[in-house]
Amino acid sequence: MLEEVERWLADRSWSAADRPLDQLLDRKRAAGTTVSVVLPALDEEATVGAIVEVIRRELIESLPVPLVDELVVIDSGSTDRTAEIAAKAGARVVHRDEVLPRIPALPGKGEVLWRSLLATGGDIVCFVDADLRDFSASFVSGIVGPLLTDPDVQFVKAMYDRPLGDAPGQGGRVTELVARPLLNLHWPQLAGFVQPLGGEYAVRRSLLERLPFPVGYGVELGLLVDALHTVGLDALAQVDVGVRVHRHQDGQALGRMAAAIYRTAQVRLSRGHLVRPELTQFERGPEGFVPRTYPVDTEERPPMAGIKEYALRRVA
Repeated sequence: MLEEVERWLADRSWSAADRPLDQLLDRKRAAGTTVSVVLPALDEEATVGAIVEVIRRELIESLPVPLVDELVVIDSGSTDRTAEIAAKAGARVVHRDEVLPRIPALPGKGEVLWRSLLATGGDIVCFVDADLRDFSASFVSGIVGPLLTDPDVQFVKAMYDRPLGDAPGQGGRVTELVARPLLNLHWPQLAGFVQPLGGEYAVRRSLLERLPFPVGYGVELGLLVDALHTVGLDALAQVDVGVRVHRHQDGQALGRMAAAIYRTAQVRLSRGHLVRPELTQFERGPEGFVPRTYPVDTEERPPMAGIKEYALRRVA
């Protein structure tokens, strides 16, 4: 590990318990900083309501000054009761297609995160995946904390244990097999991130609006790499929030995710010729293995700062 990264680990890796909630509220009140929490959701009726309820109860309604000013669920086309349950739990629900309708929406998580910048207004934007179980409010307060207390920090990732069933530490298979090797080989300054692909992170809006967003699963790696090049390693940090329990994808879905992440890395390495943006996988059918070919996300959205609707909103 680079000496620079070793120093960064000592200076920019914290625990959620390092910053008590009353300290965060004092800093937030003094600075007048606003915080938006965004949950991207697609068919998450089983978990989204409980997450919204915890955030509202512990970070909004029970505090003298709310830590979270805006709680928004961006529904990317759910066919279940995700939107209904999220709204009933107390979130503002916005459908992906209602945001920036001039630009037709593409499928993918990154697309939803990009559009959320236009649907929210907080100085700090905190992203939380909507499939978490046993959710703790520290997933939000922990990663927002450094941004409220240290003006030099601009991007904070959550770190945590990721069990796979009853096996501790065996989750995050795409991280270990794809993302971590890519980062260590090509962006060794980012080798200190425990969960580089984690969906829980908080970022200053002033940075997010300057970054391009891969529309699919590559969004977390893309934002992290681009943030490094834009603001430098010392502006990045991570906070230990405990254990992350969520719904796990099957092996083939993980393969598609891995391909998208590799493609995102490849674009940033070359900014030139793309490898074939397709992935063929095999499924056993009645007569043997059947090939299935899937497109790999090849689209990226430009920095939101260049979108006219976003600029007009800020002027207004």
